[in-house]
Order: sequence, then C-alpha cells, then structure tokens
Amino acid sequence: MTVTDRSGDAATSPLAASVGLTDADLLAMYRTLALARAVDERMWILNRAGRIPFVISGQGHEGAQVGLAWPLRHAHDWVAPFYRSIATCLTFGMSARDLMLAQYAKAVDPSSGGRQMPGHYGHASGHIVSVSSPVATQILHAVGIALAAKIRKVDQVAVAIMGEGSSNQGDVHEALNFAAIHKLPFVFIVENNGYAISVPAEKELSVKDVAVRASGYGIPGVVVDGTDVLACYVAGRDAVDRARTGGGPTLIEAKVTRLTAHSSDDQQTKYRSEDDLAEGRAHDPLPIFREQLRGAGILTDEVGAAMAAEIAAIVEDATDHAEAEPDPDPFTAVDHVYAETWPSEAPPPWHPSGPGIAPAGGAH
Repeated sequence: MTVTDRSGDAATSPLAASVGLTDADLLAMYRTLALARAVDERMWILNRAGRIPFVISGQGHEGAQVGLAWPLRHAHDWVAPFYRSIATCLTFGMSARDLMLAQYAKAVDPSSGGRQMPGHYGHASGHIVSVSSPVATQILHAVGIALAAKIRKVDQVAVAIMGEGSSNQGDVHEALNFAAIHKLPFVFIVENNGYAISVPAEKELSVKDVAVRASGYGIPGVVVDGTDVLACYVAGRDAVDRARTGGGPTLIEAKVTRLTAHSSDDQQTKYRSEDDLAEGRAHDPLPIFREQLRGAGILTDEVGAAMAAEIAAIVEDATDHAEAEPDPDPFTAVDHVYAETWPSEAPPPWHPSGPGIAPAGGAH
C-alpha cells in the first residue's frame, strides 16, 4: 500500500530518494507487481484447466499500473479501470481473493456478485468503478465523478484507464473536452501496448503518440516508458498533484508491452512475428524492476525469496477461497436489473393532480 508518511527512520537509498520514496515503498511496489503477475499466471492455468471461462491479461502492463496508481489515496480517490487493470486494482486496494472471486463469478464477488464476465473488476466501497464491456465508456463516468468532487470540494481525483485502441472512441473527446473546460480533478491514462486486439497501432492512429492529442484540449500530454515503474510513479504523482490542487486534467500515455494474446480466446502468433514477440519479452517490467532494485541494494536474495513464498501462498489461498465459495443463487439473476419495489399509485406532490394542487379549472 502507499506509504504517505515519508518521515522517520525508514531506510532511503539514492534510488528511492530520487523519487521521494523510501526503500520500503519500492519493495511494496515490487511486491504488488509480482503479485499481479502471479495472479494473472494462475488465471491462465485455471482457464486452460477448464475451471474459469475467460482471461484477459495484464502481463506487461503491471509496471505502469503499479507506478501510476501508487500516488492515489485508497478509497478516497476514484479509479475507472479497464479489463487489463489487475495490478491497478491490487495497488488501489483490491485483494487477490477479490480478483479470483470475480474470475469464478461467485456470489460474494465484490465486482458484481458474479454478474459480470471475468475481467470486469469493480469495488464499490473501494471507489473502483465497475468495468463496462463497451470500451471507453468509463472515461465519462470518471469525468462525472471528477465534476462531483469539484462541486462538493472533497479533494478527490478521478482516474480513467484504457488502451490506445479504446482511446479512439468519441467518448474520449467528449470527456476530455469537458474536463479541460472545467479544469476537473481528472487523470486520463492510456496504456499503449501497440495492438487493439490484432490491429497494430500504425493502423489505429494517425499520430505516433496518443498523448499529442492533449494539446487540442489545452492540457498536458505526457509520454512515459511503461516498463519503468519509477518513471510512471513520477508521472502519476505529478498528474495527481496537479489535479488535486486545481490545475486540471492530464493525459498520460504509458508505452507498455503485451506479453500475452489479447485474451484467452485469441492466438496472437497469427498476426505477430516471432521477432515482435521477442522484442515484447525484452521489455517485461517485472525483471526490469527486479534488477533495478537489486542493483540499488534494496531487493536482496533473502527478501526476494521470502516475498516469492508469500506471494505463492496468497495465490493458493485466493484460488482455494474462490473455489470454496458458493455460486450465485439463480433466483437472484434479475436483481439490480428490474425495479424490486414499485412506487405508490398515488400521484407525487408535484403532479397536477397530486395533493395540495388544485385540479385544472378548480379554485386557486
């Protein structure tokens, strides 16, 4: 979790000090990234074993997700994620159990009580807005939340996250235009992995960087290396601080790599060459961050081994817990779909024939 108190005697290496964090912060960031990868890998195993129906992976995105979400305040700020946001959700307060319950669609699944398809994460009390299948709609929800935060003066920041393919939707223009005009406390994150399912970026975009579009709205557009966790943290910190202090929205584009197929129903070897796949593997943020911390003397072999054992136990626990929980009651399938209580047949007070209002033609 985010360490907000930087005072005290916590060890601070030059690497941690360079971004205003402690060594404990960096280890916690690495643990979150490694946990996200382990949960993701377990999801694929369960899918191939026929125990869960679908996986849409965040492998390769985790460094950007952890770094960019780290400056946010849990259950205070708001996040509208997308289907690859496994590490984002873990960073922002969801647990491995929460994510696995969603994959198994269990009755106690905090994302939707088993009503959403896998990968549609949400957590009402944690301020994580449930993912919707129509891509890019979440940006409108997040901007609306940002508007409400500004009106209420509650010092909240709203974040919307999506891929570069989704960023071409009209919802994005409407949301960014509105957020910029009203200087809302909003951050828009695009995780650009170079592919919209099977369509490469050069066939999706007429510009090299999605971030250049920010200039059309008069807001900052930032491009960051999504495999560099600490660079992402700095970009996220600056954007969140700007939003929280009244400076308005920022568009951050994190250049990431997609290590897996688009989903468990996709076969990316049909449209990606072996050279392209090898290049992607060379930019895996997990070993990059691991070696960075080892080089700085922060992540020792002993700490790494203990952390790996802890993460393995967490993944086993999350799997066992989800499998042991009951499925939703079929009789509750239409809950939250149709009205469960009907209003009185008596007309409301504001209706022309309501109480206290004389009928038409009557005495006044």
